[in-house]
Amino acid sequence: MKNSRDGKSYSTNLAYTPPEFLRTGRVIPESVIYSYGTVLLDLLSGKHIPPSHALDVIRGKNLLLLMDSSLEGQYANEDATQLVELASKCLQYEAKDRPDVKFLLSAVAPLQKQTEVASHVLMGLSKAPVVLPTMLSSLGKACARMDLTAVHDILLKTGYKDEEGAENELSFQEWTQQVQDMLNTKKFGDIAFRDKDFKNAIEYYSKLVSMMSVPSGTVFVRRALSYLMIEQAELALRDAMQAQVCLPEWPTAFYMQALALNKLGMETDAQDMLNDGASFEAKKQNSWRI
Repeated sequence: MKNSRDGKSYSTNLAYTPPEFLRTGRVIPESVIYSYGTVLLDLLSGKHIPPSHALDVIRGKNLLLLMDSSLEGQYANEDATQLVELASKCLQYEAKDRPDVKFLLSAVAPLQKQTEVASHVLMGLSKAPVVLPTMLSSLGKACARMDLTAVHDILLKTGYKDEEGAENELSFQEWTQQVQDMLNTKKFGDIAFRDKDFKNAIEYYSKLVSMMSVPSGTVFVRRALSYLMIEQAELALRDAMQAQVCLPEWPTAFYMQALALNKLGMETDAQDMLNDGASFEAKKQNSWRI
């Protein structure tokens, strides 16, 4: 869904697509419940099972055929039955027949028999100490230590050079009023960002995003940092992910995701993003040497 510009369309394996999307091409709130049902099936079975096939199995009361054999029966049959029935409710063909989120929460909450336990503890694995990648750029290091001021300085110095050609294309069409408005909006956003007026930077960059036919990864990254500066880490993470959509192998997008994830207390995911960013950094430097 994060790749959808209007929030109403997305690409997926057709076997797992909510029926209403196949009929109308639109996603509705109940579509999310359907998707939750497919995730629940994956967890129970340990594999992808098309919902239509799973419902046939459920109707036939052949729950053992559905359950993941690697669990080796280490679960209460009552709990498994409840989860299977819940998945079945979520996967109803008609959207109106699916439960709402409140019902889902009330159904799954009693099944949690113990307080939350880290996955490595559940699986009996020793937790490896966090090791920072050896090859981090100055931006990567600033993101790793959550130094927002240093990140701001680096983004200012970098400018838009990672999106070569974008500014030239705009300049070529500068005579049109629409493009002139876009250039002015970008200019005011950049000035606000430079002056650490982050609320106005967000306002101008948001307007710019709605005006641009081709999204800019740099604008998303700058707005992400602006969100972090006003303690809105979730919105910052969303923008950093959008920057990655614009430029899939751009280290900066991964470093900014790591920074936002750290702010949200998701250190393991942040570490993964730092590692990915460092990998693309190394790949880029190796291509320069060649």
